[in-house]
Amino acid sequence: MARYIGPTERISRRARVNLFLKGERSSGPKNALTRRPYPPGVHGPNRRPNKISEYGRQLREKQNAKAIYGILERQFRNYYKKASLSDDNTGEKLVQLLELRLDNIVYRLGLADTRRQARQYVTHGHVLVDGIRQSIPSMNIKPKQKIELHKINRKPSQNEVPIWLKRPKTGLKGEVLDLPERDQIALDIEEQLIVEFYSR
Repeated sequence: MARYIGPTERISRRARVNLFLKGERSSGPKNALTRRPYPPGVHGPNRRPNKISEYGRQLREKQNAKAIYGILERQFRNYYKKASLSDDNTGEKLVQLLELRLDNIVYRLGLADTRRQARQYVTHGHVLVDGIRQSIPSMNIKPKQKIELHKINRKPSQNEVPIWLKRPKTGLKGEVLDLPERDQIALDIEEQLIVEFYSR
């Protein structure tokens, strides 16, 4: 599946919102949005913020969500279609499907500093699911499945692990305890705007 491989902090600058795409750097003083709080490009410093339309707000939320999870339009649209077929709230189901991606769970467990790094661990064959090596970052993980890093020497991140996941004090591994509820997911996205965008 295709992926974006360009500059990541430029995306945050264009959105004028910190999307935390660079791990610890995004939280520190070297964050690009702190150093250059204006859009990228030669005219960025002089560009005035325009009044944004309702369509613009919807588009911006969709683009931000795609950037956060590191996926492109076709795959994101497929997630929306799958969520819309569910009996649950479409927006909440969409966020749940994105959270249950293998690369995202590796990141949420603190086994990688960013989702981009987690994706690389998966594609390089360093992630085991229930003891079986997996190489597809978009793999949907189910409750009670166990995830472990294989042939990687690093310390787990100190970030707090979500309540729907479990990581032991030792070892580079973890488990999905349950399906995440929307209020258990730390994500600054208005998913209802995304639903409205695709419902036009």
